[in-house]
Amino acid sequence: MAAQLIDGKAFAARQLAAIATEVAALPFQPGLAVVLVGDDPASQVYVRNKARQTVQVGMRSFEHRLAGDISQDELRQLVERLNADPAVHGILVQLPLPKHLDPEQIIAAIDPAKDVDGLTVTNAGLLAAGQPGLVPCTPLGCMLLLQDVLGDLTGLHAVVVGRSNLVGKPIAQLLLARNCTVTIAHSRTRNLAELCRSADILVAAVGRPEMVKGDWIKPGATVIDVGINRVSGADGKSRLVGDVAFDEAKDFAGHLTPVPGGVGPMTIACLLRNTLTAAKRQHRYSGA
Repeated sequence: MAAQLIDGKAFAARQLAAIATEVAALPFQPGLAVVLVGDDPASQVYVRNKARQTVQVGMRSFEHRLAGDISQDELRQLVERLNADPAVHGILVQLPLPKHLDPEQIIAAIDPAKDVDGLTVTNAGLLAAGQPGLVPCTPLGCMLLLQDVLGDLTGLHAVVVGRSNLVGKPIAQLLLARNCTVTIAHSRTRNLAELCRSADILVAAVGRPEMVKGDWIKPGATVIDVGINRVSGADGKSRLVGDVAFDEAKDFAGHLTPVPGGVGPMTIACLLRNTLTAAKRQHRYSGA
């Protein structure tokens, strides 16, 4: 029986509509600043989409497009100005940065209260401690999809393939908070296929095209494919594929996110959700 596809695009649209309704009811206008350094084509597309959807939900969008040869000090000074700007409630520095810049230092310069990417050490620590903070957007989107499909996750065995600070580690923390039993695996894990077959929830976030094969999946398991990889087909044209071999996986999984159209659309929705959360906290607004 073919897997039921998880429509992240439709779910994200509902999330954005709810965010827009909440923004319209606020006595202030949330603002999101996005910083783009250099001319990476993929980053330019992401930033353009983020700016467009920011405005669509009623927020203010502040774009800062900087030359690729900007110095570390100049970029840090911009971040510090945004930290001090009361109209800016969320700051996102688009990654990757040019090689001469240190992303860890730039992320560390962001005020944790405005860190809507959830990448500062402060927000990572709050997540690990189970305290309220700002959660990285892609893991948050994965969790919303899982809860929508499965409801209560208590007692389920979740295997996360990938250990990055951006996805693997935070999604593991979120799953633990929902009472899952969590195993973090990666490309060097021994008996990886066997381990994956034990998962009720399998999250693939390793960055290798179609690494997870169909027979790695426990029949009926829910599979969240975070990977976005551009590969060349036999016809010479490029296409996007995930970390899961989709055509094989759909014959095993109970629920499965496609690529594209699965996790991807949730990332921007959760970025704007985080911006709304950050703005309300900064204004100490509870809806009263």
